[in-house]
Order: sequence, then C-alpha cells, then structure tokens
Amino acid sequence: MRRLIAAGTAAVTACAALSGCGGGEAASILGKGTLVAGVRPDLPGIGFRRPDGTFEGLDVDVSRYLAQRLGKRVRFVPALARDRERLLREGGVDMVLTFWLEPEWQQRLAFAGPYLLSYQDILVRDGERDVRGVRDLRGRKICAVTGSGAAEAVTVERQVPAVPVTARSYADCMTMLRDGRIDAITTNDTILAGLKTRQGAGFRLLNARFGERRTGIAIRMGDPDGCEALNRAITRMYQDGTMGKFMAKWFGTSGLDLSDLEVPQFEGCL
Repeated sequence: MRRLIAAGTAAVTACAALSGCGGGEAASILGKGTLVAGVRPDLPGIGFRRPDGTFEGLDVDVSRYLAQRLGKRVRFVPALARDRERLLREGGVDMVLTFWLEPEWQQRLAFAGPYLLSYQDILVRDGERDVRGVRDLRGRKICAVTGSGAAEAVTVERQVPAVPVTARSYADCMTMLRDGRIDAITTNDTILAGLKTRQGAGFRLLNARFGERRTGIAIRMGDPDGCEALNRAITRMYQDGTMGKFMAKWFGTSGLDLSDLEVPQFEGCL
C-alpha cells in the first residue's frame, strides 16, 4: 500500500512539473530556462521578421530585457493576431506581446503589464484631407486584420459605421491603402508609426488619439508568480530609462509624442 501511495504521489508531482495532467494550465514561466516569446512578424518597429528569419522591433527588445531581468534566455516565434491565443493555449509560446488588455481576452488568458500605453490612431494616404478623426470614417473602408480587434473598436465601441475590409496582416493593409482599395488603417499609434516609418512618404498619421490602449503581455492562466515577476521587470525597465531608449530607437523619427513615458498602472495578477 505504501508503495502505491508513493507511486501515486510521484505521479502527481510529475504531472505538476510537466504543466499539469488532463489539460491543466502550464507550469510557471519562472521554472523555464528559455522563454518562448510570440511577437508579431508583420509590424515594423514593433515586431518584424527579417528576410534571414531573425526578428527586430520594440517587442523583441522588450522581451530580451524582461528575460534578462528574470535570468532567462529568450527565443522568438511569429505570432500573428489570428494565431496568438492558440499558440498560448497549445504551449507553442510562453508569452505573447502586443496584446490589448480587453475583458474578452482577460476571461481566457492572464496578462502581465501593461508594458505600453498608447492610443488608437488613423493612417491615411498623404493626399487625404477629408478624414480628420474617427467620426470621419463613416462610410469609409478601413482595414480589419483578423484577430486584432482594431476595426471593431471603431464600428462597435465608437459606433461609427465604417466598412471593414478583411486582411491577413498589416502589410496587406498597407498594400490596400496604397492602391486605394481601403481609405484608412486604424490601430495602435505605435503600430501605425512603425508602418509609416518603414514606408516613408505617401502616408500621414492623423494623431487623432482616441481610445487609450493598454498593451500587455499575455501568458497562460494560473501563473501569478510569473506575472508578478514580469511586472517587476517592466517597472525596472521604465525606471532605469531603458524603455525610453527603446521608444526613441524605433519611433524617434515618426513624429510620435514620446514625452510622457511613465510606469503604467498594472492590472494585477491572478
């Protein structure tokens, strides 16, 4: 009997160590030597995959900094908007950056941060003068990247009857904006600033700034210790001036206002 009990105890311990049995939540990120970070491969300045397969951008720099503060290595994998929740749930990544803190997602995932406060904004062609703010998107075609939620923030939250046009990525959005198939792209101002910086002339950021966007780091639920460790590292990143350097590095020539960089108020870890 004692041997059976001991065997049962060992099995339970093994289950816990291996992210739980029967579909339980994953073990803490604090127990991992290498963190797998899901970053967008299609957002210049935020997360972008180079032709050689390596990644660059704000989220890459932030991930490296946070991993170093936690004493971990970090490895990057692409996480498009439509794939990121699945990657987390299936264990393909340990954390995903550039995730809006929205009630719908907070019911299914845990979040550290936010690590970035931004606003939703609008990018148009340089010659467009009739669109000056979100209300001017009425009847206009706007890009709707699958899984991003940015178009819904206009049509549902703001109740502006724009016409969403589905796209797989923001690269597709830029192509459609350039050739006139859509009238505007709307999402985080940092995303738009990165797109504008990479594309150069021909586009204009409106600085409309509507709807504050709290951008967090999504992790699997059931890891409050890992969440709190990330929050401490985010705080340090702002206090030691590193976040300011990252923002200037990626958006310093975009016209984005970088004068107000303070430690965000965290949502709390569950």
